[in-house]
Amino acid sequence: MIFKRLEEIKDQDLEGLLSRDMGIQEVMPIVNEILMEVASKGDQALLNYTEKFDNAKLKHLRVNPEEIVSAYESVDQSLFDHLEKAAENIAAFHHDQRERDLWLTETSPGVIVGQKVVPLDSVGCYVPGGRASYPSSALMSIIPAKVAGVSRVVVCTPPNSDGNIMPLTLVAADLAGADEIYKLGGAQAIAAMAFGTDTIARVNKIVGPGNVYVTSAKMLLRGTVEIDFPAGPSEVLIIADRSANASILASDMVAQSEHDPNSVSILVTPDELLAGAVAEELQIQSNKTERNEIVSTSLDHSAILMANDMTDAIDFANSFAPEHLEIITIEPMTILKEIQHAGSIFLGPYTPVAAGDYASGTNHILPTSGFARVFSGLNVDYFTKKISVQMITAQGLLDLSETIIALAEAEGLKAHAESVKKRIELMKIDI
Repeated sequence: MIFKRLEEIKDQDLEGLLSRDMGIQEVMPIVNEILMEVASKGDQALLNYTEKFDNAKLKHLRVNPEEIVSAYESVDQSLFDHLEKAAENIAAFHHDQRERDLWLTETSPGVIVGQKVVPLDSVGCYVPGGRASYPSSALMSIIPAKVAGVSRVVVCTPPNSDGNIMPLTLVAADLAGADEIYKLGGAQAIAAMAFGTDTIARVNKIVGPGNVYVTSAKMLLRGTVEIDFPAGPSEVLIIADRSANASILASDMVAQSEHDPNSVSILVTPDELLAGAVAEELQIQSNKTERNEIVSTSLDHSAILMANDMTDAIDFANSFAPEHLEIITIEPMTILKEIQHAGSIFLGPYTPVAAGDYASGTNHILPTSGFARVFSGLNVDYFTKKISVQMITAQGLLDLSETIIALAEAEGLKAHAESVKKRIELMKIDI
């Protein structure tokens, strides 16, 4: 772990922290081969890859109603109730994000312009599997799509070696409103949703987190299908002052580290005593955690950084553009005003990242690796398109005509100018 003052960090260490290489370039040749195989062989390629990568020999890719019923029966009622509560909060938050379906405004006499918001026809949601079951990611990707009004939501998630999807993930996908669920993971799942096969009809857009192969596939196929954003290993940056509890800060860093060996956890504070106390707590807590090996590897490339002051800490946070940003200070709202780049922000000592991951209602599918500088976290807008609308009266066009004609002719587009002139001539005839 890097444990230094901000100004003492070597350029190489700083570059490593800021760049967070996702390893996409290394896997692109393999992923491209998978994509081409799916494009040419369709369902057969999907079945072959599922057997190769997931050790599951499937007879059919699509989850049938009987499998969904069986999944509901195997999920503990108490756990289902918690899943349902999380789903309700996620739906409520994303309903508040919805814009008006249509708005119109008169910008000048006789000139009315506006916007119509329309949901996408179809969306593919990738729900990761592998090291753990992620029912929360099913809720986070499917519910906003349904709130936005998407009529066809397709879900792909890897099966276990027995050919089944984890029951809780399957229940979550059904509860969230998925229209089609497929036992399919990895780059091959992204290819199937992008190209379409005999079993899986293609979609307009693909969203959801995944490993480096999934992310690579999404980026390679962006010319074929739209995606949300690239996403790498999870990360948290914490800005804290002397009011923060060292044990809580260490706990949040360990929590982030258990996601993946490549996850990154960073604390930035102007308080040296707090920095030292967190370092000690990390040693204690990381040794006790169940996923100790993953946590330890992650913490090896994480950092505790001592800033000269809070302005210094804020500047670094904006440079880092973290996926998750915790602000645990005496006046978090003051610091919030200065934050420009973050996927999701958590204010105060009682707002852990875990709250946003599962139950508060905000979305946990977020840009990583500095992409928060240009991308928002997943939200309702990702599932809609906006169409401009305008209606102009005769007088309104007359008032605009000189400007339109002058600019059209200046660009050498005489027919554009003529389309306005003809209307002006007709006005004279009508008069």
